[in-house]
Amino acid sequence: MTQNPYLRYRASGIAWLGEVPAEWEVLPAKAIFAERKQRNRHDDIHLTPSQKFGVVAQSEYMQLTGNKVVLNLSGSDAMRHVEPRDFISHLRSFQGGLELSRLRGKVSAAYTVLTPRVGVVASYFRYVFKSVLYVQALQTTTDQLRDGQSIRYGQFAGIRLALPPVVEQRQIANFLDTQTAKIDLLIDTQERLIETLAERRQAVISLAVTKGLDPDCPIKDSGVNWLGSISEHWAAVSLNRLLRTPLKYGANEAAVYDNPEWPRYIRITDFGVDGALRDSTFRSLPPDIASEYPLQGGDILLARSGATAGKSFLVPDDIGPSCYAGYLIRVALNRNRASPRFISYFLASAPFAEWRALSVIQATIENISAEKYARMIVPVPPIEEQLQIIAHLDRETLLMDALSAKAREMINVLKERRQALISAAVTGKIDVRGLS
Repeated sequence: MTQNPYLRYRASGIAWLGEVPAEWEVLPAKAIFAERKQRNRHDDIHLTPSQKFGVVAQSEYMQLTGNKVVLNLSGSDAMRHVEPRDFISHLRSFQGGLELSRLRGKVSAAYTVLTPRVGVVASYFRYVFKSVLYVQALQTTTDQLRDGQSIRYGQFAGIRLALPPVVEQRQIANFLDTQTAKIDLLIDTQERLIETLAERRQAVISLAVTKGLDPDCPIKDSGVNWLGSISEHWAAVSLNRLLRTPLKYGANEAAVYDNPEWPRYIRITDFGVDGALRDSTFRSLPPDIASEYPLQGGDILLARSGATAGKSFLVPDDIGPSCYAGYLIRVALNRNRASPRFISYFLASAPFAEWRALSVIQATIENISAEKYARMIVPVPPIEEQLQIIAHLDRETLLMDALSAKAREMINVLKERRQALISAAVTGKIDVRGLS
């Protein structure tokens, strides 16, 4: 599809907009949106803004996310009324833009509710407020971008916005609805491929780390419901019995240093989807502090809290001087009894996932303690058989991991294309009138 520019442009005087079509207006946001300050009505349903789901009823949000409780920090008496076509700025808007509500209801007074004035097509501004160029402009309204901070009307009001004619706003919104739906379908296809590969990978691993490689080998009941049966000649022992040193929590230190001469300070955020350490997130600790929390290749790090509780990371052999953060737990194995890579594969199995689900403590955040990890039962083949299983799984997962990586790369390309298309359309860099 050919996408041509407009015939005539003029300077907007606004960095994030650049030149705009000559017929478009450029106005401060307060001239286009007012702040809705109405208190909630008695029959308003409770709404929750979410970058992933948009504005949804709180009960629906809890179903979508699996949450049991959504806290309303402002209390039930401090709520604001919302009408369909209103926009809501929320605690993550500095990262992901504003959310369009298609529902009537109420939100916490901690949020800002924006209502469009006459001549405003909400579906067009849904794309404007999600464009990366607008979000970057929004970020310049404050020098304190931190969690728990919402955008106030005064910050929003001063940003200048492009306002095409009403008919054109609808045309742009319709064009983007059609084109982004096509891209989203491609993204969904790749995401489903990744899910299928992950399920297949887990199934292959689960069979190998519980039954071994010989399909004719006799099996026995492990005595543990979530583990099920294992090869008859294997042991089933607590993780604690496989260690060379006790499980240990990491350093409770802020990640503020990046001195390359100091030991690397490893946190959960340092690991990519593929389990590899990111160079871009490097932080360090002074040697005198780091020396209390040393790491070496072959150690395993277990996440103990938050959404990542139960995730594991195998420390690479070429790690260099390193230490680890307090919300991680170090597993230092006795390699005469257990290979780190065999245990790492077990931690990617379905039985371990079931153990995690049974073991996680549901408090304000999920948590699995070192004591609970230490008591976890692990299937243990003879060390020679562990090495055979590792070699088998390395071969079996190689292609699946490569396909998953390719799919993730494709998703990133598609998301970039989607964002570029939106930014070009809402700033008038392409003329989509008559296109769909």
